[in-house]
Amino acid sequence: MSAPGVSVVIPCYNAERYVAAAIRSAWSQGPAVEVIVVDDGSRDGSVDAVLGCGIPVTLVRQANAGVAAARNAGAARAQGRWVAFLDADDLWLPGKLSAQLDLLAAHPQVRLAYTAWEVWPSEDVEPAAGLLERLQESAADAGRWAGASGWIYPELLLDCVVWTSTVLAERALLEELGGFDPGLRIGEDYDLWLRASRVTPILRVCAPLALYRIHGSNTTRRAPERNHKAEVVARAIARWGYGGPDGRQADRSSVSRQVARSWIDFAAALLHAGDPARARGAALTALQSDPSLLGAWKMLGKTLVRPPGLARR
Repeated sequence: MSAPGVSVVIPCYNAERYVAAAIRSAWSQGPAVEVIVVDDGSRDGSVDAVLGCGIPVTLVRQANAGVAAARNAGAARAQGRWVAFLDADDLWLPGKLSAQLDLLAAHPQVRLAYTAWEVWPSEDVEPAAGLLERLQESAADAGRWAGASGWIYPELLLDCVVWTSTVLAERALLEELGGFDPGLRIGEDYDLWLRASRVTPILRVCAPLALYRIHGSNTTRRAPERNHKAEVVARAIARWGYGGPDGRQADRSSVSRQVARSWIDFAAALLHAGDPARARGAALTALQSDPSLLGAWKMLGKTLVRPPGLARR
């Protein structure tokens, strides 16, 4: 094929059921697209699903190293000026890439764009026609799908408002930033968008052009080892503070409250996993970040309650 305008990188780990649908949704975006699938040590039939999908795909296989390493490996093989990321169980809607390319053409100084998306709790391989029709009709309501756009570093300190499966980034930007941090198994995308927000505006297409699939295989069943959100935000603040390149400042109390809430969520996951001691430490850390947060006090109380049936020592 001729040189592509967009290289689509799909990291894949045990996504046999869904990866072919993801490939189809990427390939249907237009003739100037190349699809690169990086199989990150899958133990199911993902590779056969990729090879049997009937679409020209560059397949990269590697031992399991995590999604950051997989995306970096795909980006390193990219030929297009632009690189888009799509997880193997997510889907793009028609016109997704063209809408982003049009927006970027109108703002040539911008090097990264993302879109709005719809959360889709489903194990169906393809979405029903009714869902697509509803989303296409709602796309005209730009206000409903509005979000952070421009120099969004202050907004990113509050939350990861950019979803990876909607991102279209200049390949040179990814190279300049060094790609995703493979040392982060969780939060690697959040970290990269924070770094990107220091060197380029990040524009949002206010239309739902991707489906974020929620299914049994991608829901967390065990507590994470670390509070990655708090770590990523703390690292950004230590490096750049609270101010964006355009001079806007994030509200420090709001950032502290969001960090505290991340510690409450972390404590809840630990408590659910049967680790009240670590959950208590996480609740106390939430209170250190924002002592006025009632939810942190409630969580601390839950960690002090003896679970039913627990033997006395």
